[in-house]
Amino acid sequence: MVRLKDIALRAGVSLMTVSKALRNAPDISPATKARVKLLAETMGYVPDSAAQNLRNRTSKLFGLVIPAITDPVFARLISAIEERTRNLGCDLIFAHSMNQADREEASIRRLLSRRVDGLFISPVYRMAPTVPIYEELRRRNTPTVILGHNVPFCQNFANVEGDDLGGSFAATSHLLELGHRRIAFFSGPLGSPWAQERLEGYRRALRTAEIELDDRLVFTAGTTVDEGEKAALQLIDESVEVTAVQAVNDLVAIGAANLFLNQGIKIPHELSVVGFGNILASEYFRVPLTTLRHPKYRLGEAAVDCMLQLLDRKTPDPRRLPAGLVIRESTARPGPLHPGKTSGQTAAPRANS
Repeated sequence: MVRLKDIALRAGVSLMTVSKALRNAPDISPATKARVKLLAETMGYVPDSAAQNLRNRTSKLFGLVIPAITDPVFARLISAIEERTRNLGCDLIFAHSMNQADREEASIRRLLSRRVDGLFISPVYRMAPTVPIYEELRRRNTPTVILGHNVPFCQNFANVEGDDLGGSFAATSHLLELGHRRIAFFSGPLGSPWAQERLEGYRRALRTAEIELDDRLVFTAGTTVDEGEKAALQLIDESVEVTAVQAVNDLVAIGAANLFLNQGIKIPHELSVVGFGNILASEYFRVPLTTLRHPKYRLGEAAVDCMLQLLDRKTPDPRRLPAGLVIRESTARPGPLHPGKTSGQTAAPRANS
């Protein structure tokens, strides 16, 4: 391993001169800096980042806690955070909570033990007004940015979020403008604020259109393709009369649409389907999916902006970014048929998504 003293010996200068030259100290001439840096590069010198960070009292590390990297919603958001932090000369350490509270706490503690300069966290949402690990982050004054909605246990932290309520309102309004009046909603986890907002956006659009709310049109679907298929099967089995289905996210919409198509229900001629998120699969599904473009990359950029303000001891404002409607082939004016009467058979959901 090449050391500073090796460079000093080769350059014929003092160890202090080499150290200052590599740090761009102002009291070293440009010619000496250039000669020392070229020699260091030629010799293959690699700075000891741990020692530098110890001197600067920073780690040049950020921690990121998300449910799972396999979730397509997080792919672009992670890409934005990683790109911005890399440009800052920092590294990003990933941890997965798998939506488990104990695993989330263990991940946060592990990242704190690495002395990260800050944390980006997509929380495991729970109903409790306080959560010990978040109280500890607050007491430590650890710079923390919440990737999602603030709820009581994490309300004291900076956050970035998408406008789930406004996006869902736009999706339902799109279906209403096409002439749909019987619109089913496949909802997500009731404990998640983003899922609650998307359900409320659907209800608010119906109220605005003076359409009576019918709870029989709301089905619990979760977040996955399999859960979307199960909700679609339930709708068919219960012979619920609808001309459109609005899903809490694209995976649920794809699962539901896939089952409808396999049952012989034509999309969009007999049934319109809308998702939320604009993941890559939505554009290349069997019937390209009308959906809401979730501002994933911009949310990641906004999160890093908030982190930089926190590191500068400033208080960033919450960021709420709008979702834009993307109209594709899965929605059209209502047809004469509905799932309850277009199929006389029952299909089992697939084992794998």
